[in-house]
Amino acid sequence: MIRHLTYAGLASAAAAGAAHAAGPEGYGGGYYGHPMMWGEGPGIVGVGMMMIFWILVIGLAIVAGRWLWESKGLQRKTPALDILKERLARGEIDPEEYEARRKALED
Repeated sequence: MIRHLTYAGLASAAAAGAAHAAGPEGYGGGYYGHPMMWGEGPGIVGVGMMMIFWILVIGLAIVAGRWLWESKGLQRKTPALDILKERLARGEIDPEEYEARRKALED
C-alpha cells in the first residue's frame, strides 16, 4: 500500500514538474521549440560539466569506500601474542617455546 502511494506521489510530482517546465506557451522559443540542448539548452559545455561532476562524485565515493574498507581491515588484525596463545591452546607449541616466544615479542 505504501509503495503504491509512493509511486503515485512520484508520478504526480514528475507530471507537475514537466507541466511547470513547459510553461504556458509550451516548450518555448528554443530551436524548433525544444529547450533541451538545442538553442537555449546547456549545450556541449553543460554536458561536459555534468560529466565531470558525476565522474568526480563517483571517484570520491570510490576513494571514500576504499579508505573505509582499509581502515576497518587494519583494526581486525590479530596481535602476535593472541596468535601465540592460540597456537599453545591447539598444541602446536609447548609451554617452553611459548614462554621463549612471548619474551621475544615483549622485548
